[in-house]
Amino acid sequence: MTELFDTAVTSLLHLPEVLDRLGAAGDRRSAGDHAHHAAHGHGQHRISGIGGGGGGAPVDIVETPGEYEFVLDVPGLSKSDIQVTLEEDRVLVMKSSNGAGKRKREEEEGECKYIRLERRASPRAFARKFRLPEDADTGGISARCENGVLTVTVKKRPPPEKKTKSVQVTIA
Repeated sequence: MTELFDTAVTSLLHLPEVLDRLGAAGDRRSAGDHAHHAAHGHGQHRISGIGGGGGGAPVDIVETPGEYEFVLDVPGLSKSDIQVTLEEDRVLVMKSSNGAGKRKREEEEGECKYIRLERRASPRAFARKFRLPEDADTGGISARCENGVLTVTVKKRPPPEKKTKSVQVTIA
């Protein structure tokens, strides 16, 4: 009976990590939320995720009149652990570097031993890709990482000027 209890407790201790992996695989909005957004013109797929979403770091995308802003929680990673690149002119890639943020466990000495290990041995790696809309200024991308939050800002190009053409109306 004790072995069964130990197995159950161990499984419960790892439950948050399992749920993170399962939840990271897709969009968390319900079908009703998608219908609402489509019906009201919200999120017209101007920015689309590439590669199945997830990848380990949930992202908030904010659009303002002058820019797009991508906000990701990246606890335990420093700016040197993160790469932000642009592929194929319009694909924004945000990912952690190889070996990013490795945390080393201290060795147990003598009579000391770990009773519980809840913190991950290293921060979770992530990779996110998004296809930018046509009005994104790919030369105006900046990124900053402060207090475990990565913010990538993509400036918008001004809308093209509307050309007005006068047409001579003849009266017959």
